[in-house]
Amino acid sequence: MTMFKPEIDGGVAEAGEPLGFRPLYRQVKAILLRRLSDGVWAPGGPLPSEGQLAAEIGVSQGTVRKALDELAAENLVVRRQGRGTFVAEHDERRILFQFFKLVPDDGEPRFPESTVLEVTVQHADAEERAALELADGAQVVRILRLRALGPRPLIVETLSLPHTLFAGIETAPVPNNLYSLYARRYGVTIAHARERLKAVALSPADAERLGAAAGQPALRIDRIALSLDGSPVELRISLCLTEEVHYLSELR
Repeated sequence: MTMFKPEIDGGVAEAGEPLGFRPLYRQVKAILLRRLSDGVWAPGGPLPSEGQLAAEIGVSQGTVRKALDELAAENLVVRRQGRGTFVAEHDERRILFQFFKLVPDDGEPRFPESTVLEVTVQHADAEERAALELADGAQVVRILRLRALGPRPLIVETLSLPHTLFAGIETAPVPNNLYSLYARRYGVTIAHARERLKAVALSPADAERLGAAAGQPALRIDRIALSLDGSPVELRISLCLTEEVHYLSELR
């Protein structure tokens, strides 16, 4: 079991690692995030009680509760009344709420179905190296797939993953829910993502994949997904037809 220093000088830290003068609950949050990142608690599994965590780290139960509240607000843990706190899973409902923003014009949000066209291992190009912070000569796994919210594909997307993190992913069937696969098989939890949107014209190849006309307008979404420690672990470029869907972002 990892030992922790008691509360001193307004802060706590893991043994040998001072955490400075951040608010105490933020220091506790950093400790819990590190445990999540290290896979101490499996996706879907329970965390120790607030009292147990407080006693182990050396802070008050209220401080632990405040740290857990922030993790819950970021969808990294789930609080269940009367049952405790659990590591959040990348189930379809969570991905639909947090990461998939295309909504049918005439219907409720739903999770898209995917058809994998190609999975290859290649040397990373300049865009992939910059987005994923890779060295020259590094390899990526590239996944090309179509996605649909009905009978017709609306999205063609290319995902680029660091091969060192996801070695072997190219040898097995690629599931529709990739974020769950990342967490369960590779211990990589997607915590946040950055997206850029731009209107583009479809290339002939992408237009053919989507059954559209070359040059037809499409929405391009560039996403960099970040793990719990803030490292970029996925570059996803999606080209979306928007005649029947719109991009929905809730601002709070």
